[in-house]
Amino acid sequence: MTKLATMLAFDLGASSGRALIGELLPNEAGGQNTLKVTEIHRFPNQPIAANGHLHWDILRLLQELKIAIRKAFQEGFAPQTFGIDTWGVDFGLLDANGELLGNPYHYRDSQTDGIIEELNERIGKDRLYEQGGLQFMPFNTINQLYAMKKAASPKLTAASTLLLTPDLLAYFLTGEKVCEFTMATTTQLYRPKEQQWNQELMDELGIPSKLFIDPIHPGTKIGPLTAEVCAELDVPPIIAVAVGTHDTESAVAAVPAIGNSTFAYLVCGTWSLLGTELASPNVSPEAQALDFSNEGGVGGTYQLLKNIMGLWILQECKREWEEQGHAWSFAEIVEQAEEAQPFRSFIHPDDPKFFAPSGMIGRIQAYCEQTSQPVPQSIGEITRCILESLALRYRQALAQMEDLTKQSFNGLHMVGGGIQNRLLCRLTANAIARPVWTGPVEASAIGNMLMQLVALGECANLQEARQLVAASFPIEEFAPEQPNEWDIAFEAYERLVIMK
Repeated sequence: MTKLATMLAFDLGASSGRALIGELLPNEAGGQNTLKVTEIHRFPNQPIAANGHLHWDILRLLQELKIAIRKAFQEGFAPQTFGIDTWGVDFGLLDANGELLGNPYHYRDSQTDGIIEELNERIGKDRLYEQGGLQFMPFNTINQLYAMKKAASPKLTAASTLLLTPDLLAYFLTGEKVCEFTMATTTQLYRPKEQQWNQELMDELGIPSKLFIDPIHPGTKIGPLTAEVCAELDVPPIIAVAVGTHDTESAVAAVPAIGNSTFAYLVCGTWSLLGTELASPNVSPEAQALDFSNEGGVGGTYQLLKNIMGLWILQECKREWEEQGHAWSFAEIVEQAEEAQPFRSFIHPDDPKFFAPSGMIGRIQAYCEQTSQPVPQSIGEITRCILESLALRYRQALAQMEDLTKQSFNGLHMVGGGIQNRLLCRLTANAIARPVWTGPVEASAIGNMLMQLVALGECANLQEARQLVAASFPIEEFAPEQPNEWDIAFEAYERLVIMK
């Protein structure tokens, strides 16, 4: 079959990365075109601890991207463009010659401990939120840079340019230095209402404003692979496109919410991002009090969302069980949770004690003991505790978002790898007492492809791109059950959160 366009999407998460081919296929009957997605490469993304810091192995990630580009052509695909999306906030620093100044820090590095409190006192929490619009998270770029400034980092002194992670990887491949809009809004140094960098704040904090490049928007072509990369890989000079390079925003772009002017979504993976799409940021005192973020989206949109700790907690528990000799798959772990007693004990997923790696099982058990709840012991009990707590946290955040936006949502769209956990999807529908629609799984990569299609002129806008998603991928609905039991559980959960 003739293909209208072929794209290569790189989707890098906090624990793994993947490369997928997207092929836009025509409907021979004259109807809606469809998008076919094929995974061609998958690789781990493990942080490296060295000299008291946690780093990303950025050059290893670059090598994996090169392997995937070569593999795409070896397997008979001919992508015209490629795009890169990753997690937010992290960055690399380049010197005046364009050389990378050391491995980028990992967002879970401890250098930012206590920085939020110090900046709130120095600058003022109200001002930081009104100008930056972000939830106060320890890993925000502003905190990392201020920590480096306090430590008198020679890297910061020698730096000429700051490139956020996807832009850094694109620079290695194309030689072009750009800053993509959705990633810029994760720094807390960008003013979303004014759409410009907050130079005044940078000057106050001693962060060099010269490091920052004016952002470009998703759907903009960056440039071709360099001649050097083409020669190394024996491939033609395919074009890099600035997609929604923050993986959350790419995932939201792929939400198949057709015909809805407003909708609620949950991007479900290592992190859970529950939000809604707006035409402009909401940096009101009410949004600040509820600790919601405003992040730039694709197509000129903004995402009002809540960062929730997500399946990171379960992933860490699984890693510990494996170290103990229990090599359970996620499916087997969830099966044990299905059999465990419901509503036995809860945690508050966003408690800071669940942010750091290692010792997660012990911290869950200590939390339950300290809050006078039954302490989960078995794999099934611990997993059930995590998943029910996440579902109840989603209910709480959804209610807060409805209060904030004065909107009522008729259900929740869940996308991302976490929807493969069908128990979590079912528990979420039960908790919110509304339907949950799941799909697609590879939402970030698909959203990445959609902006490449916009750059290629194959999709006119975001609405048309979402219609393509709805026509191409199956959507499953989970209907709510047992509303009375979940109402009682939610009351217990809210008392627990208030108590903590």
